[in-house]
Amino acid sequence: MINTAVILARGLGTRMRAEGQSSSLTAGQAAAASLGYKALMPIGAHRLIDYSLSALADAGVTRAVVVVAPEHEAFKAHVRELAPSRLRIEFAVQDEALGTANALASAEKAVGEEPFLMVNGDNLYPLEALEAMTHVSGNAIAGFERSSLVAQSNIPAERIAAFALIRHADNRLIGMIEKPSEAELAEYGESAPVSMNLFAFEPTVFEACRTIKPSARGEYEIVDAVLALENVQVVPVSGGVLDLSRRDDIADVESRVAHVSVRL
Repeated sequence: MINTAVILARGLGTRMRAEGQSSSLTAGQAAAASLGYKALMPIGAHRLIDYSLSALADAGVTRAVVVVAPEHEAFKAHVRELAPSRLRIEFAVQDEALGTANALASAEKAVGEEPFLMVNGDNLYPLEALEAMTHVSGNAIAGFERSSLVAQSNIPAERIAAFALIRHADNRLIGMIEKPSEAELAEYGESAPVSMNLFAFEPTVFEACRTIKPSARGEYEIVDAVLALENVQVVPVSGGVLDLSRRDDIADVESRVAHVSVRL
């Protein structure tokens, strides 16, 4: 069983910093939004990352490696305040925001030689999906059912349509495409699973992260690293994923987790 998770929380938060529907934000939320802090966004009595850490602990994770920027005193202070007892929290520094594969590669030393989960710091995943991924062997990607994402997430269908699609045969990955066009959506089909950046990895992924080339936008993409691996399992999952990318997302996410118990 996998008991380590890597949480990518280094992003620049460009969309979050942009002006949006912010009239309903608290002073703390507005301050966090202006700095692009998504994982540290105040949500109810907690921060967004607290809900993620609690769910990971519920799934059996006992150690979390949080990928952060060089200036991460706010994260350190928050962890000291949390004083978690259910899991150990460590930090890995990504010097520059050079993409998700580069962010993951920065956690190699902290992770060591054991399998681990990788999750986005601005997403909250259903417990059932996390539990399923902690029990896989080898490299795996969670393939979310599109209809359940649309029905149970706070993410509009048009945004979900831009997420990476998974092509598989006998639950083995044979292709992925990011930001698919309408023609590519039709080619993959409505039943094609959607990637929400929930992975189970063996340490071999770090070598893949080092060998890929930058994408057209100059970043090292986790999709390219995954496609460079051999024999990646696709784990079918259903359920909604909460996404906190924009200021407009804050109120909806807050209402959806209002009755969620956080235990750290």
